[in-house]
Amino acid sequence: MAIRYNLWLDPDNVGQHRAVEADLEHYFMERFADYPHIRLFGDDPYDYDAPFNRLYDVLMARADEYCQRQWAYVPTPVQLNQAFFRAVGRSPKFLRDPHDGYPYRSGS
Repeated sequence: MAIRYNLWLDPDNVGQHRAVEADLEHYFMERFADYPHIRLFGDDPYDYDAPFNRLYDVLMARADEYCQRQWAYVPTPVQLNQAFFRAVGRSPKFLRDPHDGYPYRSGS
């Protein structure tokens, strides 16, 4: 299998890698606007049919295609994943129930 990821082929091109990663994060934020609010917790994290998991799979594939078409750049899976979760952290589209999440939070 040939190496095809731009980050691996040209690791010193830091400016391009950062620009692509920032664009990917923006791309995800725009795609999130197309969906209703999604609860982050409550569903089984291993349930492939949970809304968040379905959204993740679809958007990863679309973002990879977008990146190759827009930038002629092949992102690594890690670049896609990091941009996705940075966007999730910034987006108001993802909801949490107060009792979900970190189990050691006070007040539970």
